[in-house]
Amino acid sequence: MPLATRFGTAFGAVYRGQLARSKVGRIPLLFVASFQSIGILVLLRGILDVDNTTAAGQVVAGSTVLVVAFVALNLLAQRFGALRAAGALDYYLTLPIPPAAVVLGTAASYATFAAPGTVITAVLGALLYNLPITGLWLLLPVVVLSGVCLAGLGAVVGLLAPRPELATIAGQLGMSIVLFLGVIPADRLPEIGRVARDVLPSSYAVDALAAAFQPGVDWSKVVLDLAVCAAVGIAALAVAAVTLRRVGTS
Repeated sequence: MPLATRFGTAFGAVYRGQLARSKVGRIPLLFVASFQSIGILVLLRGILDVDNTTAAGQVVAGSTVLVVAFVALNLLAQRFGALRAAGALDYYLTLPIPPAAVVLGTAASYATFAAPGTVITAVLGALLYNLPITGLWLLLPVVVLSGVCLAGLGAVVGLLAPRPELATIAGQLGMSIVLFLGVIPADRLPEIGRVARDVLPSSYAVDALAAAFQPGVDWSKVVLDLAVCAAVGIAALAVAAVTLRRVGTS
């Protein structure tokens, strides 16, 4: 690569390399992510009043974003924790590529396998809960922006964890938080739960997708929710890039 590698070129190189490396071992785990979300949909279908379209849309949207969290937050934290433990970060830092391209390229390779699971979960959830699917085009920006946001956070967790086991625990804990605060409707949470939900960036992606299942969509709120995800994603990637450089040279 030339000394001044452009971000797009560097991103593509990292993406292809990580995609080839992870596609064999990660496919079974990504099936688990999809089945996990589908299992939650089926379980809650038996106890939730489907006439309440607001709660039903929240459950479907939360289960869909959970697939993204499994990959971007959980698996990515484990991946960067393993890279740090193996001393492989030094290799990436010797390449003439931006650290942000390493983070985003690795995240995108994992997200490639998660995309089918998010589509299946959203469509199946809409059918189970008798929700309209005409607004599911919102799934694309929701998955992309929530993926970037959670991938940046997952990378930071994996890079800061002193041991790969701690990165795994932290990633799974973060995924559990995304699950509970995403699936449970906000009005059914206690006060501390609502505060935590307001702080959790993935909840804004859940709200944006949940709006797609409602008859009247407040587009200004949807745009605002997606903007929050984008802002947090950019900030998280910047922190991850700085952390990658600091950890790799320490």
